[in-house]
Amino acid sequence: MGIRQDRSGRWRAELKSGREYVAGRTFDTKREAEAWLSRERASLAGGVDPRAGKVLVRKAFATWLVDREGTVAIKTTKADRSVLKALPPGVANLHVNRVTDREVQRCINDWSRRYAESTVKRYRATLMAFFASCIHERMITVNPVSRTRVPAQLTPAAEMMPFSRQELGAVRDEIAVLNPALADAVWLAGWTGLRWSELREVRVADFVEVPVPRLVIRRAQPEGIGTKRPKSGRTRHVPLVDAVLPLVKSMTAGKGPNDLLVTTENGARLYATAFKNSTHWAETGRGRRLHDLRHTAACLWLEAGVSPTTVQAWMGHADLKTTQRYLHYLGTSADETGLSRLNQWGRAGGARPAGEDQ
Repeated sequence: MGIRQDRSGRWRAELKSGREYVAGRTFDTKREAEAWLSRERASLAGGVDPRAGKVLVRKAFATWLVDREGTVAIKTTKADRSVLKALPPGVANLHVNRVTDREVQRCINDWSRRYAESTVKRYRATLMAFFASCIHERMITVNPVSRTRVPAQLTPAAEMMPFSRQELGAVRDEIAVLNPALADAVWLAGWTGLRWSELREVRVADFVEVPVPRLVIRRAQPEGIGTKRPKSGRTRHVPLVDAVLPLVKSMTAGKGPNDLLVTTENGARLYATAFKNSTHWAETGRGRRLHDLRHTAACLWLEAGVSPTTVQAWMGHADLKTTQRYLHYLGTSADETGLSRLNQWGRAGGARPAGEDQ
């Protein structure tokens, strides 16, 4: 039968393929031994080799990373490697076929206490892909990640804090005293909504004047990663208002078509840390992130009356709901009407609220 009781009173189950020993485990009860043997026989009959699943998760994961390299983006490869470093020993040192959804859920809960929710979701997706490959390699039959979930975190996400037009001008003036070239970069980012990775990769040839002056955003270069497509995966056209058009023209002076449009005073590519140090961003930025310059452009456009669908195209948003966040930030016409009525109390014969001093 493959099950026997040893001298200690425990039950030993042994799986064989013909006469060849495949795997074995010892249990406290005969029922547990029978259940395990039944599962392993079913796996073996389905083409799953229990011996293959005896490799440690950390070793199998490292092998998977090597096989995966070159088939995904460099950024994805780096994120995958960070998952291996973040795996708790309780999972990393288990055999692949011993990992259950309970161990994975405990791992995810631990991550949720240390990382942002978006990071945990990305880590979980990587684990899902890893164990899916284990199924493909016939090491296991069920993905232990599929029944897990990422707990919702109570910590609020970072809110957008766009500059007003006056604030943006003041920030530019303050930075111009320290570094005129970087002040120009701030002004351009605040009026075009370019992501930082796009701002540091836009080329002179991407500036087009006919039929309307605009920047054609074809590429991005996140720091530490090679050139790639923009986040949306599509090319987009961003018009240039009169407030920045002369600046962009001056940026092209003496440069070739393939040269970087936005650079430091020495003509070098922008880097966030160096930028923040040179501009004293902790003070001049008024508590904003660099990404808030992108939010600033969207708000300026909408304030000027540009339609949300047009702003969606200029920003490269895949979903109009993303663009509508800025409308909620700016307030609606109903908000303006309500505020106007509140401000009219007691004016021009308007009724005063009860209890107001005469």
